Amino acid sequence: MTASHYAGLELLDTPVLIARADGRLDFVNPACENLLALGRRELLRHRLFDLFHESVPLRQALKTALSHNASFIEHDLELTVAHSELQLHVALSVTPVDAEGSLALVELRPLDQQLKIANEERLLLQQQANRELIRNLAHEIKNPLGGIRGAAQLLEHELAERPELKEYTAVIKEEALRLQSLVDRLLAPHKRHVSSEVNIHEVLERVRSIVLAEYPSGLTLLRDYDTSLPTLIADKEQLIQVVLNIVRNAIQAMKGQGEIVLRSRVARQVTLARKRYTLALKLQIVDNGPGIPEDIRDHIFYPLVTGRAEGTGLGLTLAQAFVHQHGGTIEFDSRPGHTCFTVLLPFGHDA
Repeated sequence: MTASHYAGLELLDTPVLIARADGRLDFVNPACENLLALGRRELLRHRLFDLFHESVPLRQALKTALSHNASFIEHDLELTVAHSELQLHVALSVTPVDAEGSLALVELRPLDQQLKIANEERLLLQQQANRELIRNLAHEIKNPLGGIRGAAQLLEHELAERPELKEYTAVIKEEALRLQSLVDRLLAPHKRHVSSEVNIHEVLERVRSIVLAEYPSGLTLLRDYDTSLPTLIADKEQLIQVVLNIVRNAIQAMKGQGEIVLRSRVARQVTLARKRYTLALKLQIVDNGPGIPEDIRDHIFYPLVTGRAEGTGLGLTLAQAFVHQHGGTIEFDSRPGHTCFTVLLPFGHDA
């Protein structure tokens, strides 16, 4: 078979190889190159068995699948990559792909990857349930808030001759407004999504100008852009809000003093929301602040979770909601002196 027969396997995020009965390789996909940390040309020079130490189980699996013309599955196999000594725990699947029984599709699915996918799906369901709960709660709060504010205004008119009591009605109105603003932010992710062609660097520059106007001294914002990136099909205002919320969180954690890097790159062969994309945007916001407190890392994206006494805990919740609406993902890596939020977004057309 020619390489064109295996074109569909290029897009899989699961590492796969096409092997002959004697172990010679006809094809490896990009995911396999990433797993084994070797380029395709180098991999194709080796036999399957030579890529790993103590590969007897692998040899036996290939032989069994081809001799019986049926799939062979090993749910937990430990392999050691020969050139790097890297230890791999994989689920192995070997499936014949031709009638003569001379070629087999070998799938090496890392078990930690499966666990990560399962955890991501579980967290996504949990976060969706939390957002729905918060949305319903916000709707229930919104109606009595309007009544409280209206009653305070009427009371203020009745106290025209008692100016010393107007201070109390002013407090009621201000606090009602503050709660109204909080409720509106809780409901923001459910507003209509307006898509258009968006240059991500226009978004980053807009955020940069807003932040530098708010913090004219003590803060350094560095650009690290890949200017060759194609445009996104996205809601520009939502993307501005995503980046602005993350950047403001970083600034508040650093107390307005520190360095933030805005970085844009292309990510290749990524899976987002169970869809495979050849190209995606990789957006990173990196700061040199104190890091995210250990006790809130597991639920940093939940509503009303914050490490600051004066915070509302909604900035990252809204950012995550907007990113998910665009079919993307948001993750973070944090330690003292280095926190990096990574947003992956699919390009909405053939980039």
